[in-house]
Amino acid sequence: MGKITGFLEFDRQEEKYAPVEERVKHFKEFTIPLKESELKKQGARCMDCGIPFCHSGCPLGNLIPDFNDAVYRGKWEKASEILHSTNNFPEFTGRLCPAPCEEACVLGINEDPVSIENIEKQIAETAFKKGWIEARPPEVRTGKKIAVVGSGPSGLAAAQQLNRAGHLVTVFERDEKPGGLLRYGIPDFKMEKNVIDRRLQQLKDEGIEFKCNSHIGKDISAKDLKDDFDAIVLCGGATVRRNLSIEGADLKGVVQAMDFLSQNNRRVDGAKEPAEPIIAEGKNVIVIGGGDTGSDCIGTSFRQGAKSVSNFEILSKGTPERPADQPWPFWPMRLRTSSSHKEGAQRFFSIATKKFVGDEDGNLKSLITADVVWEKEEGKRPVLKEVPGTEKEWPCELALLALGFTGSEMTIAEQLGLEADPRTNIKASARDYQTNVPGVFVAGDQRRGQSLIVWAISEGRQAAHHVDRFLMGSSELPLKGEGDLPRI
Repeated sequence: MGKITGFLEFDRQEEKYAPVEERVKHFKEFTIPLKESELKKQGARCMDCGIPFCHSGCPLGNLIPDFNDAVYRGKWEKASEILHSTNNFPEFTGRLCPAPCEEACVLGINEDPVSIENIEKQIAETAFKKGWIEARPPEVRTGKKIAVVGSGPSGLAAAQQLNRAGHLVTVFERDEKPGGLLRYGIPDFKMEKNVIDRRLQQLKDEGIEFKCNSHIGKDISAKDLKDDFDAIVLCGGATVRRNLSIEGADLKGVVQAMDFLSQNNRRVDGAKEPAEPIIAEGKNVIVIGGGDTGSDCIGTSFRQGAKSVSNFEILSKGTPERPADQPWPFWPMRLRTSSSHKEGAQRFFSIATKKFVGDEDGNLKSLITADVVWEKEEGKRPVLKEVPGTEKEWPCELALLALGFTGSEMTIAEQLGLEADPRTNIKASARDYQTNVPGVFVAGDQRRGQSLIVWAISEGRQAAHHVDRFLMGSSELPLKGEGDLPRI
């Protein structure tokens, strides 16, 4: 695989970014792609390692050494076929996935791992540029009708796979355009929405029907949906947001991160300005939560013209190196610094927000924090304790709560009599993704809880196989690691 001595000859190289002072002036993507010759060298770094642990690191089971080798040899169309055999949307994951495959790369034991994610992105972009990605509707239709609820990555993956099996697929989306959080959560500077639209066009040309502004459980009864379709796949995500239940949480200026991000995405798309716009311009912004959503809020705030941006994380500061108790090839909880962090945010760790302070008109003007420590005892979960005498007041006119999600909205589950698990996800068998109601399946975050885009696509693909088998008695749709080379 690759060049036998490539990992000894070439260093890891990644895409560069446009300068901060330039990129914060707009919401477009700002990465500078590597040249083809440079990408070939990166593909050459893939080792003939015997057991490719990158496979186990990737929830999709992508055939990583195979497409790396094809890139190294300049066989880009073959690389695209290999990549699309396990991943419906590599242009999404190539931009947004945190790359667990790279953490599992054998080369990463003592060197920088292969830049798998960037290679994946460029394969997809080359395939679109060359016209290799075309609509390929099924030759035969089964007559079976399937409703997919939710058009995020799991819903889109399930829809495309089931359509390929010949079923009639309708995707229901409550927002005005398909894409889920890809469209109304991920900022355009991380993925411009034409990237979604060109893939959606392929799905539509293949025969998938999209019905937007269709809120199942509200506009359309879930029971009526079950009566009209032979199977339902629920891919609505984990959308119940975690709150911060402290004094002042109801002040104007304390905002959920997803409200801020989705509003800005609609603004960039040219939508009508809402009655109560959430704007960071001229404000001291504090983002509470140190994950990807918090990072997205930071980058968006800078582009809106925030006076200052700070990021609070209740966990202790990690190390850039892999922690000793998280050995290769497992995913390590190391310190990660995003491009948004590098745009000027101040980051604070081991800090908890205790109170929001407002003015006489009910507007947020500051917040109060305290330092915290995590005390550990062997065999027990760490306990959070406040450090006495560390209270501090911070000027703040906009606090963005990026605290994650607690589970799935349960309206559909209640209407259909579906069981929930202890984490407020819709309960389904890990064996076949089917709920306690025959013919109703669930995939993605709505089944497993808040997770990664690569897991969402994997879940959609896996669920599609089991839905097809439920309807037809057997299925030729691939499961993880099996591949599907004839179809792009």
